[in-house]
Amino acid sequence: MRKVHIKQFIIIVILFILPARIYSQYLTEDIFKFSRALGYISSYYVDSVDSKQLVEDAIVNILKDLDPHSVYIPADEVKEMNEPLEGNFEGIGIQFNVLNDTLYVISPISGGPSEKVGIRAGDRIVEIDGENVAGIEISTKGVRDRLLGKKGTIVKVGVIRKLAEEILYFTIIRDKIPIYSVDAAYLVENEIAYIKINRFASTTMDEFTEKINSLKGQGAKSLILDLRGNGGGYLDKAIDLANQFLENGQLIVYTKGLQSARTESRSNGAGICKEGNVLVLIDEGSASASEIVSGAIQDWDRGIIVGRRSFGKGLVQKPMFLPDGSMIRLTVARYYTPTGRLIQKPYTNGYEEYEKELLNRYEHGEFLNKDSIDLPDSLKYNTLKNNRIVYGGGGIMPDIFVPLDTTTVTGFYSKMVRQGALNSFVLEYIDKNRKKLISNYPDFKTFNENFKVTDKILKELIEHGTKNDIEAKDDEAKESKEYFLLIIKALIARDLWDMSEYFEIVNARDKGFKKAVEIMQNWDQYQEQVLNAR
Repeated sequence: MRKVHIKQFIIIVILFILPARIYSQYLTEDIFKFSRALGYISSYYVDSVDSKQLVEDAIVNILKDLDPHSVYIPADEVKEMNEPLEGNFEGIGIQFNVLNDTLYVISPISGGPSEKVGIRAGDRIVEIDGENVAGIEISTKGVRDRLLGKKGTIVKVGVIRKLAEEILYFTIIRDKIPIYSVDAAYLVENEIAYIKINRFASTTMDEFTEKINSLKGQGAKSLILDLRGNGGGYLDKAIDLANQFLENGQLIVYTKGLQSARTESRSNGAGICKEGNVLVLIDEGSASASEIVSGAIQDWDRGIIVGRRSFGKGLVQKPMFLPDGSMIRLTVARYYTPTGRLIQKPYTNGYEEYEKELLNRYEHGEFLNKDSIDLPDSLKYNTLKNNRIVYGGGGIMPDIFVPLDTTTVTGFYSKMVRQGALNSFVLEYIDKNRKKLISNYPDFKTFNENFKVTDKILKELIEHGTKNDIEAKDDEAKESKEYFLLIIKALIARDLWDMSEYFEIVNARDKGFKKAVEIMQNWDQYQEQVLNAR
């Protein structure tokens, strides 16, 4: 049996380290040395060893020592990893929360299987295929395991609904459910559109095109593109998005590596946003594909970049499958912006220091003051149209800096959010008042202009917190009032309408968003100061 293990080790090591076409050329002494060591461990180690885990641990550590973004993904995680980028999954189509050991439906996805059979926002799912799921401390993963399934399969759920005297039972046929990458799209005012993209997925361009065309139909002539917190996704979708803003033949991004020849991507002139002012919001959470878009727009002086320095993830990973269905995502090249700036931040001090880099930025004051960023002249580059200075060195430096909002929240507010009490309170409030809310506010505009979170609602919220063993100390409730007023209204809007309405409310207090609107309203002034600067 141990001899079989040795053979397995050798095969796996060879498959991992060498591309198939060059096995015979590079069966080096080091590879045999590694294989022999694994064989000795399997044959002679004092205790039994898990052969599979031993190999997986070795692969993980090999990749970890190469760079921060080369990773190993076990076979059982490969499919789950791809779902958010593939743009759909198969299930019953609900947004849900597990609060106080109860499975709440936040909202059924429009056009999905649950909406078609009559599942409503505020419903509590207490049974799934005859199994009680209330009061059993079910996890989010437990819910997903029970509700996700192949298209065409059936799941039966039991629901408790306000005013219903008994459990309501629904038979739902699972189907493909879209995962949206555009969080919000709305007209800010007059001719200014706002679109927030949370990741670059297979459906991103279809979603973006639909939203921007709709907003143009409402009179939009300029765009605030919000890529804050967007960690990336598919490279080709980032290229497609950048293409919408650039003229024919303009370089969008290029990649190159030791074993990978330089590959360029250029615009084709068919973009639908080549006219009008463009502003891109970025922050330390904007990475990879987001940096490609913002870098191309900045290098061609096509728009103004606002916010804080982006993450600095500019390594190209190629997926490579192993015999058991697991996968490695191996770094094969680096991304460069059109001016030649390397997007990737340094990682020469090792994985641990790389992981702490954002914390180091914060402690150094970079999130609060742009003057805390010390960049040498060697990192200066000149844009391709107006010849103004931009900086490399890792990440995209914004043209206009917006500091991190350091307004502190109270411990009471944090606990209400963290322990789910705020969310459960809003769900219960909507459940009790849904008919009244719909009757009084038939559309979002009416709601946004007229709905007020009253002192009575805030008092009930505080009482709800007390019931959940969360009590405000001293003046914490008073100090948290403005936050509660904002988020309660936003959560109600999300339930009654969608995420766009949620962001339209919370953006009203967002420093980056407010700066973006100010720039758009005074574009000629900022264009002279920023885009035309030398």
